[in-house]
Amino acid sequence: MRPRPGVALLALPAVSLVSLSLSGCAESGSTASGTPVGSASATTTKPTSAPSEPRTPEEFLARAREAMSGQKGWTFTVKGNEGLLYQGSQSTATYKATVRRTQSPLALHSTGTTYTKGVAKPEEVYVVDGTGYVKKGGTEARWKSGALSDPAIANAVEDPVAALDAFGAYAREEHTGSGVLAVTSAAGQVELSVSTAPAALTAVRDRGAVKKAVRELAPTLEKLRAAGITAPEDRIVVQNVEEVLSLDATTYRIRSHRFRCTFLIPYRGQNLRYSQDVTERAQGPYTGTITLPTDVG
Repeated sequence: MRPRPGVALLALPAVSLVSLSLSGCAESGSTASGTPVGSASATTTKPTSAPSEPRTPEEFLARAREAMSGQKGWTFTVKGNEGLLYQGSQSTATYKATVRRTQSPLALHSTGTTYTKGVAKPEEVYVVDGTGYVKKGGTEARWKSGALSDPAIANAVEDPVAALDAFGAYAREEHTGSGVLAVTSAAGQVELSVSTAPAALTAVRDRGAVKKAVRELAPTLEKLRAAGITAPEDRIVVQNVEEVLSLDATTYRIRSHRFRCTFLIPYRGQNLRYSQDVTERAQGPYTGTITLPTDVG
C-alpha cells in the first residue's frame, strides 16, 4: 500500500516529532502472478482446471486466481487507520480510497484521502506501462513518477489482488515449518489467515507477514530514531500481526483482504504502541479503461 500523508505525532517528553506516515501493505504493485502491475511483459494467466473441491491453501489460491482473471478488471474500496500511543496520548490518521485495476492491459488507478486532525489530504496513483505516478495534495500538487522498483513509488501502489501472491508465499512457509496458515469456512466464505503471538521482533522477523509489518513500521521508526528514540531491534516486541484473505465460497473471488499489526517500542521505561489496520473490499468488476491524465507531463 501507499505511504499516506503524514499525521502530527504526539509530543513525547523532551522530543519534538514530526509526522507519522501511514504506510500500507507490501506486495503492492504486483499482480497475482508476481509481475509488477503495468509491466509490458506481464500477461494474463489463462484459467486452468482445478480440483472440484479445493482443500489446501494452494488449491484455494489457484481457484481465486482463475476467478479474478475472469473479468477485465476489478474495483476495491480501502479503509485504513494508523496510530501511535504513549502514556494515554494518541496520534492517529485514517485513510479511504477507491482502487480500480485492469488486467489486459495491466494498469491501476487509485484515488484516496487521508484525514488527520480533521484535515483532509488527497492522493492519486496510477500505474501504466510499468511506471508508477503519484500525486499527493490538491490540484496544485505535482506528479512524481518512477519505476516500480523504486521504493518511493512501489510503496505508493496498492494492488489488492497481490494478496494472492502474499498468501502463496505463506503457504510455502507452512511447508517449511516456519509459518502457520489456517483455512476456515463460514457464512458463505473461505478465509485464509496467518497470525502471530506476542514475540520479540528478532524471533519472528523472518516470517513473511512480519516482514510486511516491519515495512509498515519503518517510516515511523525512522522518525522516532531521528528524534532520539533509538530502541534496538532486539527490544522491539511484535504484539501481533494478522492477515486475512476472504474468498467467496462459491465463486472463489476475493471478497476482502485485511492486514493488522501492532508493535511495542520501549521508551523511558514504558512503551510506545504503534498499530495499523487496513481493509480492502471488492466491489465488483470494472470494465473501464485506465489512461494517464493530461497533466502528468
